[in-house]
Amino acid sequence: MMFTNNACVIASLLALVGTSLAFTSSSTSPQKTQLQLSSSEDGSRRSFLTNVVTAAVLPSLVLSNPSSASAFGGVKADEKGPLVYGDDSIMSQKEHGTTSSPVQPDLRYGVSNKLADKISSYNRVFAEMGGYFEGTTFEKDVRDIVASTGNPVTFYDSVSGKPLFVAPKGRSVDEFIEESKIHGWPSFRDDEVVWESVRVLRSSGETVSTAGTHLGHNLPDRSGNRYCINLVSIAGNPTSQ
Repeated sequence: MMFTNNACVIASLLALVGTSLAFTSSSTSPQKTQLQLSSSEDGSRRSFLTNVVTAAVLPSLVLSNPSSASAFGGVKADEKGPLVYGDDSIMSQKEHGTTSSPVQPDLRYGVSNKLADKISSYNRVFAEMGGYFEGTTFEKDVRDIVASTGNPVTFYDSVSGKPLFVAPKGRSVDEFIEESKIHGWPSFRDDEVVWESVRVLRSSGETVSTAGTHLGHNLPDRSGNRYCINLVSIAGNPTSQ
């Protein structure tokens, strides 16, 4: 079965993570080198890499076998809440990949326009590197906006400029940032999604905008649906439409 092979791929990758960490922690030298980790650092690194492997590999496996997501994680999408499914035709070929136009020229958070265009309009599976957002102004900008306005931050489609997510809602900015760091990508919950402009494809869990922008995937956990989203896809500026 396809899932058996998929599960083996993930298991193998996680085993490599464990082997790598064991190697970096096994040196007998009393002086800590750059490759060595303390026990607390080891745990944090292991947790992060495990999440990165799962979040990076699972979406591509889901595309080949939609049932593998719930079978691997043991958690199915929560359909009782506001989640809105969309048809695969949303991602049909248009003038510019799956969108009608390129990403905006002046994207927020200092993200790469080239990467944004590739991920948003010419991609259905792959993602920006895990932790990419930590090398941008994302955290600083989010914290500054929440602190200065007392309101959550609106994230806009990098192509259309339509609002897609509003966060944090129902949690603190610290909790929002922390969850995003744990998983490696900005992570949103059901109440933080602007469902007028966002759809989830039932066949794969791929999360997209109604304009055809690839955003990421829904990777549910025990707390419910979690939308693991590429920052480059939600770094747009609002447009008056």
